[in-house]
Amino acid sequence: MSDHSTTTTYETQMPQSGVTRPGRIALLDALRGSALVAMAIYHFVWDLELFGYVAAGTAGTGGWRLFARLIAGSFLFLAGYSLVLGQLPKFRPRAFALRFGKIAGAAALISIATWFAFPDSFIFFGILHAIAAASLVGLLFLRLPAAVSFLAAAAAFAAPFYLRSPIFDTPALWWVGLSETVPRSNDYVPLLPWLAPFLAGLGVAKLFHPFFVARLGTDQTRGSTRNLWLTPLAFGGRHSLVIYLAHQPLLIGLVYLFSLISPAPVPDPAQAYRMNCERACNSANFGISCGRFCGCTLDRLKEQNLFDDLNTGKIDVNTDGRIARIASQCTMDAQSGD
Repeated sequence: MSDHSTTTTYETQMPQSGVTRPGRIALLDALRGSALVAMAIYHFVWDLELFGYVAAGTAGTGGWRLFARLIAGSFLFLAGYSLVLGQLPKFRPRAFALRFGKIAGAAALISIATWFAFPDSFIFFGILHAIAAASLVGLLFLRLPAAVSFLAAAAAFAAPFYLRSPIFDTPALWWVGLSETVPRSNDYVPLLPWLAPFLAGLGVAKLFHPFFVARLGTDQTRGSTRNLWLTPLAFGGRHSLVIYLAHQPLLIGLVYLFSLISPAPVPDPAQAYRMNCERACNSANFGISCGRFCGCTLDRLKEQNLFDDLNTGKIDVNTDGRIARIASQCTMDAQSGD
């Protein structure tokens, strides 16, 4: 995702040959381009799951879940780093406002598009929303010592572990990240704890950027012929917002076209139920054995001839008392098995 300008900071301390052209540093663009590649890989797996080519829950669990978090963290870290490069030593309000407007506008576009495509899990506060919000918060830290940014980053990271409250369960406050119930969304990147990597990047830039430029030398920051591997990645990094907006519709379209030629096998309903149940249970962090709970609910639904109706949508899980009783009984069973 495109963020603040990569104009060099502390200009009197850094050689002009350390930039590819006024306002761009090739290595930083290449790092952002690498994050884009990683993001495209993850989204391709997500698309394969959407069309049934990989097991339900694959993209949201295990190593893939960790991979997604590392990608989000890297984008926010680079956004914080770039805020310093673009707005120090002199704050440029017009440049900041233009960049912020682009990111916020793109975030709104993502929300609108996903509202129509996935109304039950649309993206109301994803990575672009987080970058926009963190950029505003970051302005408060531009003139403060780097140590303050690092302390604030640690506090932002720790906040969800200690400050969760039902007060934040209202949808209007989901963006904060302190709700006890995790809202359903295809890309949920709340301000807490995700402000942490942004502030860490801001602090690292203030503290170490002149040293990095001096150590890397002109060739590596400029992207000379001896570093041709930087060129395609840096190009992607320079156009990251456009690539971010375009890549997922393109990937979904390609997987969809492939599905017309070779449809994915129909999944076993019971297996799909268990996968979805365990994913929801693990996300909610109920403190029970999710495998035991979901196996119990599946068995009892089948015993009472409710599974087929539930699977076809004939039963409303939120209002049907039979489902509530099964869930309560299986919760006790899962707790006793811990």
